[in-house]
Amino acid sequence: MIRKILCYALAVAMAALAYAADTPTPAKKATAKKAPVSKAPAKGASTTASKKPLTFAAARSKNGKKAPPRTTWRNRQMAPTPERYKEIQDALVAKGYLKPEDVGGGWNQNSMDALKRFQSEQNIDSSGKINSLSLIALGLGPKHDSSPPKPAEPTGQDR
Repeated sequence: MIRKILCYALAVAMAALAYAADTPTPAKKATAKKAPVSKAPAKGASTTASKKPLTFAAARSKNGKKAPPRTTWRNRQMAPTPERYKEIQDALVAKGYLKPEDVGGGWNQNSMDALKRFQSEQNIDSSGKINSLSLIALGLGPKHDSSPPKPAEPTGQDR
């Protein structure tokens, strides 16, 4: 019973720490004398505070400018390399959507049109833009070790 309570308390503490780590602290402003604020609500005012929590996007640096956006895996993807373009074009050639003479490692209008035709036949948004669904449908999704694991050979001691 005590163990359960401690586990719950630990989970709550970890969640509070995670929330505190994600919430930025507001930057200190110049120390200026402010008029004293009365703690009693004004007549007709609501007693609940209507302050919104400060979000990361609203955080400002010391000079008053918006803080730069954080770099995450979602927003740091670069353009495909010419080798990757060639892989995509080769897959489109293999499926009959692109002529072999149009493969060159550069993404041109012929490649875009071939991808649009492929996407429309696969019921994918036919934008002509390379996206993860199109790459998976072409068989060019995440790279995995294609060789099956070798079974362990029995030794004399296992028998």
